[in-house]
Amino acid sequence: MRAGIVLVAGWLAVLFCTGSVQAAEAAWGVPDSPTQTAYLAEQLRKDPVYISDQLPREVPRSTAPDFAREARRLGVSTYVIVLPSSSFGAEPSAVLAGVHDRLGRKGLYVAIGDTGIDAVQTYGVSLPGAEDASRATLYELAYDATPREVFRHFVDVVTSGHAHQRAEQARAASEDTPDGPPSVHTDRTDRENQSFVTGIAVTGIPLTALLITVYALQRRRVRRAAATATATATGGADSSSAAGGVRVPASRGGAKAVGGRTTAAGGKATVHGGKKADGGKTDGTGAKGTGSGKKGTGGRKGAGGPGPYPRERLLPLLAAAAVLGGLIAFTATQVFDDTTSGDGSRPTAADMRARIDRVVDGLRRDPLYTDPESPPALDAAERAQLRRHLRALDVPVVIAAVPSSTDDESGGNRELLAKALHTRLRRDLLIVLADPGSGSIDLVNYGTRVDDMYLIDRPRDLSYPQSTDPPLGHRLDQLLTYVSKSPRAKAGHMPYEPPAADDPVEEKALPGLFTGDFEPGLVIGTFLAGLLFGLVAAACGIVRRITRRRRTANGAPGDARSPAPTEPSTAWLRRNARQELDALTAALEPVAALPEDSQRRAWECLDAAALLIDGDSDGRIDADATPAALACAIVLARAGRTAIGEPDAAPFVCHRNPLHGVAHKRVQVPPEGGGRARTRARSLPVCEACRLTLGPVLRLRPSGSARRGAPAPYATLPGPLAALGDGTEIDQLTRDVREYFGVH
Repeated sequence: MRAGIVLVAGWLAVLFCTGSVQAAEAAWGVPDSPTQTAYLAEQLRKDPVYISDQLPREVPRSTAPDFAREARRLGVSTYVIVLPSSSFGAEPSAVLAGVHDRLGRKGLYVAIGDTGIDAVQTYGVSLPGAEDASRATLYELAYDATPREVFRHFVDVVTSGHAHQRAEQARAASEDTPDGPPSVHTDRTDRENQSFVTGIAVTGIPLTALLITVYALQRRRVRRAAATATATATGGADSSSAAGGVRVPASRGGAKAVGGRTTAAGGKATVHGGKKADGGKTDGTGAKGTGSGKKGTGGRKGAGGPGPYPRERLLPLLAAAAVLGGLIAFTATQVFDDTTSGDGSRPTAADMRARIDRVVDGLRRDPLYTDPESPPALDAAERAQLRRHLRALDVPVVIAAVPSSTDDESGGNRELLAKALHTRLRRDLLIVLADPGSGSIDLVNYGTRVDDMYLIDRPRDLSYPQSTDPPLGHRLDQLLTYVSKSPRAKAGHMPYEPPAADDPVEEKALPGLFTGDFEPGLVIGTFLAGLLFGLVAAACGIVRRITRRRRTANGAPGDARSPAPTEPSTAWLRRNARQELDALTAALEPVAALPEDSQRRAWECLDAAALLIDGDSDGRIDADATPAALACAIVLARAGRTAIGEPDAAPFVCHRNPLHGVAHKRVQVPPEGGGRARTRARSLPVCEACRLTLGPVLRLRPSGSARRGAPAPYATLPGPLAALGDGTEIDQLTRDVREYFGVH
């Protein structure tokens, strides 16, 4: 009986105390704050998608219809909660479980934080692959994906039917790439890099193309000028004409120029007949005449070099480079077309003031406001103690226990939050801002007569909590004690006006592509273009020097390495004729101590070759030069180089294909059908390869056109080249060429 009486009395005391507290709170009009799960369940009862008002910059509440649209694709009831990741605490799945218990509805529950999907739970429904889709989304998307993009990707993976495979593949890929997947959005650093690269490309590519093009054209002019330049003969002679546009070396040791060029003494060459003289067309009297040429003393124009590239020819190149730069700039605008670093969401004015409205509404009803979206930082006893302490103060003080982040309406600036609260409350008061997550405390005095210096000095240890500090509720109670003991100031204090927060749209907007590092990129592009051009020019110079040395020293045209096709095309003949004449001219320049016969033969070969293919004496191969003339010029040029490199070599070339080069042996050749066949075997010169096995006969087209006439044996074609089919030596061939053109 006695124990029963004590137990009943104890329960009555508890009920009495609880009723007293509730009655006091009811008297003050202050209902206790709902728990986090109860608050979230109530919000989901109104709308299956709840977006926190603490993230308007990243996830505006006005985007809730987009989440609902994606959720409908899943085919089951879906409840989506978007909160700051810190609001879910250490166990987001526990929050979902509590919300489901409060809501009591079946479906898929998804917790999305500002960094991605924090938890996924199904209650009473079957949705295969939900957990795998959550893991696949974690591995497949970069850190800068917005919550809306994360949820869309999650839905895509679930509906794909391959959630498990994608999760495993994404996990394996993440092990190979520690840096994770590439960024989804372009940030300001990326835009600076894009501007820099664009600047380099806009100037570097066109300028490099311009420099290399001008260099190539200038080299072409140099080659042509070098081919048409003349050198002054020793002994005070007039300048000699370049044979066929080839640079003629200055020193010829007094030997007479052949082919109507000049003599060492400056004498004129005589022209006979109505054929070409000195490579020029005549009217039958040899009008073209002498080595001095009609261009005057000193030979062809440009003997001293081609000079700088003509300005009038630079204008089209400059215009083309400018057009190329414009095209590159336009292409860059199409490739780097991002204008914002987010998903395009733009918060409305209602989104930006939603949290302020909520907190202000709570502070008007209760001087202590705790954020219902966050885990409770104050228990019921601490809230009751703080409310009693607030009512006992003679200074108006309000406490707002709400978190702050860079994605809220103030951009994480607590002073701006205090200013917004004061503006809406419209009265003088001391605002205390407490962060439930970090435990930090900030005070902002708006017009109350409290000594601010006292508050600054005293509660400093309360503003920046340490791991060993008391809980937030205890430190807030200490702060209110400091306020109650604070000396009264003569006048109210107003804080400095804080700077305005960044505009959420402008904050996400990217600067223009042609701003920032674009100008430094232009400078670097110019520098790189010059550097690349220098490298290209140096490489071309090295290749040119190596090629020239091989041609002049190791590549004598009489050896087995000389190209010798059986049916060469006209293009091949023209290209090799130009190259061989240039090589012979270069080989003649350094010649000093050379036997007279070898030097004479080389010069005669050069002049005879020029007569064959440069009848206009303009430094270019005649457009109407026949394949037979081109082939004969190649044979003569190679024979001239052989006379320089191998003075003792036989003065014959292979009769089967003169392009084979020097003939080292003679063989007995039986008679063949054709215009030059004889009744008995002949001893004809052949190269080493044809001595072992007779190769095919050189065949040429009668005309330079590829469509005129079938290839025929060269010995059947008109011209001096046909004489080589009978084994004619080189000296006789040069005489035949001069006779053919009427030059003596």
